[in-house]
Amino acid sequence: MTLQTSRRNFLKAGSATALSAAMLPFLKVLPADAAGTDVIVAVTGQTINSLDIHRTGTNRPSYQVAVNVYDRLVSFGTKTLEDGSLSYDYSVIEPEVAESWEFADDGMAIVFKLRPEGKFHDGSPITADDVKWSFDRAVSVGGFPTVQMKAGSLEKPDQFEVVDDLTFKVNLLRKSKLTLPDLAVPVPMIINSKIAKQHATDEDPWAMEYLHKTPAGSGAFKVAAWKPGEQLVYERNDDWTSGPVPAIKRVVLREVPSQATRRALLERGDVQMSFNMPNKDAKELSEIDGLTVNTTPIENAIYCLCPNLSFEPFKDKRVRQAVAFAVPYEEVFQAAAYGRGAPMWGGASTTPEDIAWPQKFPYGTDLEKAKALLEEAGYGEGFEVPLSISLSQVDWMEPAALLIQENLAKIGIKATIEKIPGANWRTASLVEKRLPLHLETFGGWLNYPCYYFFWAYLDGHLFNSSNYRNEEIETLTGETLHMSVEDPDYAPKIKRMIEIVWDEVPRIALWQPALNVGTSKVEGYEYWFHRQLDVRGLKKA
Repeated sequence: MTLQTSRRNFLKAGSATALSAAMLPFLKVLPADAAGTDVIVAVTGQTINSLDIHRTGTNRPSYQVAVNVYDRLVSFGTKTLEDGSLSYDYSVIEPEVAESWEFADDGMAIVFKLRPEGKFHDGSPITADDVKWSFDRAVSVGGFPTVQMKAGSLEKPDQFEVVDDLTFKVNLLRKSKLTLPDLAVPVPMIINSKIAKQHATDEDPWAMEYLHKTPAGSGAFKVAAWKPGEQLVYERNDDWTSGPVPAIKRVVLREVPSQATRRALLERGDVQMSFNMPNKDAKELSEIDGLTVNTTPIENAIYCLCPNLSFEPFKDKRVRQAVAFAVPYEEVFQAAAYGRGAPMWGGASTTPEDIAWPQKFPYGTDLEKAKALLEEAGYGEGFEVPLSISLSQVDWMEPAALLIQENLAKIGIKATIEKIPGANWRTASLVEKRLPLHLETFGGWLNYPCYYFFWAYLDGHLFNSSNYRNEEIETLTGETLHMSVEDPDYAPKIKRMIEIVWDEVPRIALWQPALNVGTSKVEGYEYWFHRQLDVRGLKKA
C-alpha cells in the first residue's frame, strides 16, 4: 500500500467517524422527500446572514438570495466550458424583467421596455415605478450596493426615469463599458416597492429591517423558510415570468460547518450537492464514481495576505515588502489549495509586460531579503501582530496562516493567529477594516483589471481592507474604469497601475482560487462570477 493510498483511507475513515458522531441530528431534519425528483438538498459551510443584499453587513453567501429570489432588468447568458460544465457568459446580455432595450442616439441613455406579463410573487405587476424605487434604494443606502452601482456610472436617483408603467429610462453620466453589464449583477435587483413602502418608516425609509427577513421579489424561487446558521429553503415560483419555470420544486440549503460532515453526506448520497467544497475534498472526491466535481477558476480573483496600513509598521512599504518576501508561497499553495488554482507569485519583472489580470506578482520566498528590508525600515528586532482568519473559511485560511506564521517568526515578526466567527468576518475585515494583518479574497464581478482596482485599491472601498491610498491609483482608476479597452491610453495606464501596487504591495497575492462544487445525480449547475449558488437551472439527473 502506498503512502498516498494509506492517507486517503485514513481520511475516509475520519469522515466516517465524523458522520457517525455528528450526523444523526442532521438526518432527522432532512426533508422526507429529499430523494424525490423535484427536491434537491445541498450543503454549504457558510452562513447566510441576511435576505437583503443592500443591507450593511450582508455577507457574500447571502448574495445568492438576490439571484434566486429577485430578478434584474437583464442577465448574462450561459456558455459551455471545455470540460463540458456550464458557466455564465460575460459577452452575452439577455432579457430578464426587460424584454428589450435600446441606447439613445447619442449613447447617453438606455430605454428599457418591461415585459407586460411581469409580476411579483404576490401577483402584482412589475412596473417602472418598482424599478426606479429599487435603483434609487441601491444608489442611496451607501456601502457595498451604492459603490457597486457607481462602478457602472449609476450614482444618483435623478438618473432613473419612469416614462410609463412599462418603460424605464436610465440617463447616463458618461459612456461606460460597465453600465449594461453592471445591471446584470445581483445588486440592482427589482423589489416590489408597493410592499416595501408599506413597511418603511421615517427612520427606515428603504424598509431595510423588513426586507432583511422577508423578500419581496419576482424571481424563480421564493424563500419558504430561513433559519440563520441552519438552513434556507427555496420554493419554486410556478408563475415566474422572467424565464423558464425551474424543473426543481424545492431546494434545501443546509449550513454544515464541518468539512468532514459535508463530505460524508455527499459520499453517502444523503445530499445531492456540496457547494464551495474544500480543495482537498474536491481533489479526492473527483476520483469517485458517481460523483461529479466541477472546479472552475474564479475570474478576476486573488487570495491575498493583507497588511493594514492603519497599523504602524505596515505604513512603511518596506515592511509590507518584507512580509511579501517571507511568505512560503509554494508550501501555502499545496497545503491550502492542494495545487488547485493558479500561482500568483514569482513574476519575472517588477514591470508588467501586458494587462492580463490577475498575473504573477514579482515576489517569492527570500528570507534574507525580507530581513534586510525590515532592518532598513527600522524593525530589525521585529514586532508582534495578530494574523486574522475567518472560521467560515478555515479550509484554506488556517493552513495558509500557520505556514505564514512560521516564516514570519524567522524574520522576527511574531504573528498570533486570531480566529473570527464567519458571521462577524465581513464586518471586521471589510466594513470596519480593523484587522492589522489578515487573509482575504476578492473577485471582481466585471472582468477588467480596472474594476478589480476600483474595489480593492481605492480608498474607502469595501474590499480595500488594507486601508490603502495612493493618489496616482485614485486618478488612474477613475480614468480607466469607464474607458474602452480599445482606447490607446488604456493599456499603458493599466500597466502603470499594476506597477504601483506591485511596488507598494498593500495586498500580497497568494494564488488565484477555483470554485469547487460536488454533485450527485444533479445536472444544470452553472458557475457564476459572484461565486454563489444559482438554483434556477438545477434538475435531477
